[in-house]
Formats: sequence, structure tokens, C-alpha cells
Amino acid sequence: MARTADLLTADLFEVPVAVRPTPGALAVGPALRGLLSDILKRSPMTRHEVAARMSELTGEHISKHQLDSWTAESREGWRFPLEYLPALEETIHTHEITAWIADLRGARLSIGREALEAQLGRVAQMRDELARQERQLKKLLGEAQ
Repeated sequence: MARTADLLTADLFEVPVAVRPTPGALAVGPALRGLLSDILKRSPMTRHEVAARMSELTGEHISKHQLDSWTAESREGWRFPLEYLPALEETIHTHEITAWIADLRGARLSIGREALEAQLGRVAQMRDELARQERQLKKLLGEAQ
């Protein structure tokens, strides 16, 4: 059985690194088309079904032809609109594209419990820093008396 890349599970020791801001480094059109195409192929829904559900979610008409054009290498002039990303990911039950974009920018996508645990870690760091500052202030006050 072939394994697919799990873009949502972070390696515990891997630190995200943003793509270097050099000319052309963020020309991600072909990679995005490939990712869109891949996740649509893996979806149990047909492209007609995906387009219909996205249309329902956005209130705008989205066709199978548009999906095909956004993913075709030969349709260079067609670009997937960012405003449709939440509807696409909701429709096919994924966060792959959002995670890929975060990775490009040197970030990680945290969802659900993982996001809460990350926030808890930030709160603990803030608490520790405040405790350190409190000890420092008490020490200064003790020395001044």
C-alpha cells in the first residue's frame, strides 16, 4: 500500500523554515496546481460534486470546467482564487493546502487540540517570564531598602 505525504503531522524536532525571498522563490503556480490536482484525485467526490458543494458554500457558481482549468498544467493563465480555498478544503475535508502555504512561510498549521496545546505552551512561557520579572523586581526592592 502506497503512503501519501502527511502534511499535517509535524516532525517533533523539525523547525519550519520559510522559503528564501529570492526572485522566483515563491512562484508556486505549478506546485499549487499539482497539489490541487492530487487532492481532487484522492477525494471520493467527483469534480462535479466538489464544484457543486463549493458553489453552495460560496454562493457563487463554480463549475467542473473551472476546477479542471485551475489544475491543468496547460492552462497557465488560470489561477485558483484564494477566496475559494476555505470552501474547497471544507468540501474535501482537508487542510493540506493551508498547511502547505504555512510551511512555505516557515509556519506550522495547528488545528483543534494541537492549537490549544500550543496556546497553553505560550501561556506557560508568559507565566514563567512574569515570574522571572517578579523575582527581579523583588530583588531590586530588597536591595533598595
